[in-house]
Amino acid sequence: MRIALFSDVYKPVVNGVVNHVALLKKYFEQLGEQVWLFVPGASAIDDGEKNVIRIPGIPIADTGYHLSVAVDRRSRTLLKQMDVIHVHHPFLSGSFGLSFSRRYNLPLIFTNHTRYDLYVQQYLPRLPETISETALHAFFHLFSGRCNVIIAPSQSIAGIMHEWGVHSKVVVVPNGIELENFQTSAHRLTRKNLGIADDVQVGIFVGRMSGEKSVDRLLTIFATLFAEEPSLHLLLVGGGPDLEEYRHLAHQLGITHKVTFTGKVPYTDVADYLALADFFVSASVTEVHPLTFIEAAAAGLPSVGLASPGVQDMILDGETGYIAADNDLSFGLRILRMAQAREHRLKMGQRARIHSNQFAAHANARKVLSVYRDCLS
Repeated sequence: MRIALFSDVYKPVVNGVVNHVALLKKYFEQLGEQVWLFVPGASAIDDGEKNVIRIPGIPIADTGYHLSVAVDRRSRTLLKQMDVIHVHHPFLSGSFGLSFSRRYNLPLIFTNHTRYDLYVQQYLPRLPETISETALHAFFHLFSGRCNVIIAPSQSIAGIMHEWGVHSKVVVVPNGIELENFQTSAHRLTRKNLGIADDVQVGIFVGRMSGEKSVDRLLTIFATLFAEEPSLHLLLVGGGPDLEEYRHLAHQLGITHKVTFTGKVPYTDVADYLALADFFVSASVTEVHPLTFIEAAAAGLPSVGLASPGVQDMILDGETGYIAADNDLSFGLRILRMAQAREHRLKMGQRARIHSNQFAAHANARKVLSVYRDCLS
């Protein structure tokens, strides 16, 4: 099968969609499929990976994203030969995918990785909120209606898309990770390296330091919990536009000695940071299928998260972690329970590791191929 993947961004940018697309391409190729990835970007980038087609575009500041307005002749020639087109963003690259699926009569599959309803002002910032929300929903309704199949990474997100008025076929296929990379750690780091005591209970968050992840809420809640449970420590792994703002907030709250910021780290090092922690914690309610929860589970960590689509698909409440109501009291109490109940925490971590086995990347690739075959048949 000849497969065209479209994404708005790719390596060297590191995020969940980039990782997912890279793993799909890798395992499709291992299964004998022919795969090309089309992505706006500088054509001079060459990391040795085959069949990555960089569509010439203009850099958007230093985000790693590029604005492309046309597909070059080489790309058009390749796209004529495809059997299926699979897009991972609905806007820039999604529009290209939609255009060529119609031009060459190819099945179009879209994986919805983002709660676009929660980011309406980010995508249409110059319009009043009520107008931009209406415009976004109208675009999404039109775009999704032209897809043969939409892949939802979780059941709750499938439900949300139906609430948006999506009438196309929606199938649930959880995104996957390479579990083995997190089930063992190279132990290149120790708590001492980071200035963290061995006898504290470390809650870890891994992710982008930006507003949608609600790291400020996490810091504020932990500031209260430190007084109740002095053995708690918060480890924040990742970079992002609000990193310095969060450092400043920790200083204002007087908890800099209880919080460790790592800044941006290589994705290959995440397992080593997880190995230093006792549990995973996140205050984000904007997730679709948070891979960081799966990575933590594969590393044997239970999680504490807030009741919200995406997150509640990742945690078996009371078995692999805790799902709190979306208020600070409920969230704080469950973090305290996680920190103080060591034996129960260890058992939940063991169950979390077993639960994570269903999210293997190779299994995800096979399920997506099955979606393609259904479209072609």
